[in-house]
Amino acid sequence: MEAKRLLMIVNPRAGRNKSRGPLFDAAAIFSQAGYLLSIHTTTPRPGDAASTAAAAGGIYDAVVAVGGDGTLNEVVNGLMELEAPPLLGYLPQGSTNDFAASLRISGKPAEAAAAMVEGAPRKLDVGRWNDRHFVYVASFGAFTRSSYTATQAAKNALGHFAYILEGMKDLNSLRPYRVKLTADGEVLDGEYLFGAVCNSTSIGGLMRLEAERVVLDDGKFELLLIPNPHTPADLQNLVVALLNQQYDSQGLVFRHVSSIRLETEDALPWSLDGEYAPSLAEVDIENRRQALEMLL
Repeated sequence: MEAKRLLMIVNPRAGRNKSRGPLFDAAAIFSQAGYLLSIHTTTPRPGDAASTAAAAGGIYDAVVAVGGDGTLNEVVNGLMELEAPPLLGYLPQGSTNDFAASLRISGKPAEAAAAMVEGAPRKLDVGRWNDRHFVYVASFGAFTRSSYTATQAAKNALGHFAYILEGMKDLNSLRPYRVKLTADGEVLDGEYLFGAVCNSTSIGGLMRLEAERVVLDDGKFELLLIPNPHTPADLQNLVVALLNQQYDSQGLVFRHVSSIRLETEDALPWSLDGEYAPSLAEVDIENRRQALEMLL
């Protein structure tokens, strides 16, 4: 019987304070399960994980991203270039690992690897943002920039708190963005402080959705919009709703949608799985249902 081949794409800068010993344990588990291992360590050059996955992924049975959500995002973007992508795996080594939390992937590499070789692959929706892809969230507006401007050292040392500290810098410049969204035919035209199109129970490490409300392979995204408050009472209601995770509360917009078109004349910062995306006048977001299979 021909041995299976597995490629580990490792970001050595993610979770730098973590011991590398457990990664060897994970590699041993993959090997004992019958995989022939290859390991690629990424360079600081942006896009290295994506280009590696696209160029080499087709000859492997599985490709495992080792790093944070940004590393996973790059690997997925590379695999989505392939006509027949291999199985996807994830050993979370970053500071927040929101998507891993949604899938209950252990932060201990050996435990995560054991679950991959013992479990059955699961189909996974992937988001397309114009010509790029995202795994769990595309967000814009307030706090969005904190996901990609917090330094790696701060993320490693402080985890979620690094995002909150960075996000606090935005408070003085908090501003609404005028956007027109067409979500599955419904037009939402207004001023919003923040918006997220997600397929995860956690959004940017700051907001959380109940697990029963998020299905990762149903062809639907969860759309959350925070409108611009016009009165102190509106602001208070928004804060209370967010703190209590009451996303169906009056004032917030929450939908399950499969496609979105966003149009704006404002300079609108975006984040895709925590990675920077430039402002564009028009953005088309589509759910590519069950586009990948993931080892869990």
